[in-house]
Amino acid sequence: MTSLLKVGENLLLELDAERWQCEPCGRDLGNARENVKRGLLVGERDPREIHPPMIKGEFTFAPNPEWVRILEFYCPGCGTQLETEYLPPGHPITHTTEIDLDSLKRRLAAGELRLENGHLKVVEA
Repeated sequence: MTSLLKVGENLLLELDAERWQCEPCGRDLGNARENVKRGLLVGERDPREIHPPMIKGEFTFAPNPEWVRILEFYCPGCGTQLETEYLPPGHPITHTTEIDLDSLKRRLAAGELRLENGHLKVVEA
């Protein structure tokens, strides 16, 4: 029996193998004890493409690309976008999804939690 935990809209965690997995295509995305973004393709977008100017002039309400960049992360197998982050230029990619695997596995083994259709459920005493 596989133990897949739904972590995001298109991201799974295979608990027994401790591996990230793309939900649409099943591609292995790397060690779940590491940043999932290490196994993804990265595209950088000009923030004005996503947030176009709302008015003309010096202050347009559009993000300044000298102050912010938009990074999009894609599955290398199927191209599904798995995450997006806004960062200042030069800032390293963040580690946004970190799960205490040891504690989670311990609680599942103790019967405090159960995995049901990819979701964690608290077991009522």
